[in-house]
Amino acid sequence: MPTITRKVIVDHPAEAMFALVDGVEAYPEFLPWCSGVEVFGRTGAETHARIDIDFHGLKSHVATRNRNEPPEWIHLELADGPFERLAGHWHIRPLGAEGAAIEFSIDYAFSSRALEAVMGPVFGQIMETIVERFVERAARLRETRAAPLPGPPPVPAGQP
Repeated sequence: MPTITRKVIVDHPAEAMFALVDGVEAYPEFLPWCSGVEVFGRTGAETHARIDIDFHGLKSHVATRNRNEPPEWIHLELADGPFERLAGHWHIRPLGAEGAAIEFSIDYAFSSRALEAVMGPVFGQIMETIVERFVERAARLRETRAAPLPGPPPVPAGQP
């Protein structure tokens, strides 16, 4: 039943970092273990999506329903995957206009000891490095300045 928590301070606006984390559609572009994404639904308050994982040939997926409280909180809740439990959050606190303090925390348990033995080290490695991957992506996007930090597609008017 590992709990992983990572904290970092970045020189990127909180709103941009929130959009980067919530922009699940772009994950295959910069998360080397992410082989695909399917978004099942999105509103201003929730993103429901599946991430396909391919880590050195070991394949799996995880689907979450994320409750969004822009620009500071994304609460992760398991919808489907090889887990008995998975819950966590991204907390992105503004530090002035151009900085943010980011905390990622996740608590999970696999649904069986066999899955834990096979997937535990893989998932642990992914979770240990996920914050760094997002920080690297934000830095690359800032360097290019040709493309703003990606965000989720706009929510149609009248939806929360």
